[in-house]
Amino acid sequence: MNLQPLIEIRNVVKVYSSEAGDFTALRGVDLDIRRGEFLGIVGKSGAGKSTLLNMLTGVDHATSGEVVVRAEKEVYIHRLDEDELALWRGQTMGVVYQSFQLLPMLTLLENVMLPMDLCGLYSPRKSRERALELLRLVEIDEHANKLPAFISGGQQQRVAIARALANDPAILVADEPTGSLDSVTADHIFDLFEKLVESGKTIVMVTHDSGLTPRFSRHLVIADGQIVAEHADKLLEVGKLDAMEERLRTFPEPVAAPQEAEDGETAEEAEPGPIVRAWPQDKPEKKKKKTKEGKKEKKKKKSGKKEKPE
Repeated sequence: MNLQPLIEIRNVVKVYSSEAGDFTALRGVDLDIRRGEFLGIVGKSGAGKSTLLNMLTGVDHATSGEVVVRAEKEVYIHRLDEDELALWRGQTMGVVYQSFQLLPMLTLLENVMLPMDLCGLYSPRKSRERALELLRLVEIDEHANKLPAFISGGQQQRVAIARALANDPAILVADEPTGSLDSVTADHIFDLFEKLVESGKTIVMVTHDSGLTPRFSRHLVIADGQIVAEHADKLLEVGKLDAMEERLRTFPEPVAAPQEAEDGETAEEAEPGPIVRAWPQDKPEKKKKKTKEGKKEKKKKKSGKKEKPE
């Protein structure tokens, strides 16, 4: 079993220079991404989410630090030239954009075939068959020969996902893929992502919507170019149960409450009472014993009220 992370980011810093001065988008980010994860990167606009995603895909170069990807082989992204990087990215990573980025003059089928034709991994006949198979996977195959302008936004996003899967990449990267979709369509896209993770894909998704975090297997929060929080969402309930069990172990052992002795019997001779827990409980009120003297006194009081003064 390979214990090394699929993606390893070490002390990555990204500084953009402009006429107004330098702007630091990432400040020494460290991150490990495991195989088969559905990782969410959550943060507000300008927090550094998309910049971090560009570091993963090699679209942009880090000012300092390292990004290592271990898909087919170990690759140090910052050591590749532009041509090597483009070929590696086409074979290793699929990218899904918020704005879909489909070519408007190509049919849906041709859009999905394009990455396969550029990388040359499949023959023309095989790439066509695979493109139809992927459109069938995302349930849009009946529109295969339409242009993107003639289908809905949700359907275009499904095509974009099919295109990202064209070369069977180990990693799928999604930049706000549900940002421009309605909630029902976004839910369908998440269902599709979860199926892909179950089939062995690793997905890294950027979003500004913190309400989506329960859908990820793990998510991190980024602010001002730094990771400020990290959560394993699917293990959250298990963690709560473990904490509760640990808390219960700290309670003292239950003790026996002394039972009140019956008439003519000492406390030592009385049988032990029921076992009760040591933590606070409402104590039952003790019943007062009714004695003969008590009954007589009660009758006197009762008769005294009824007597009229002479």
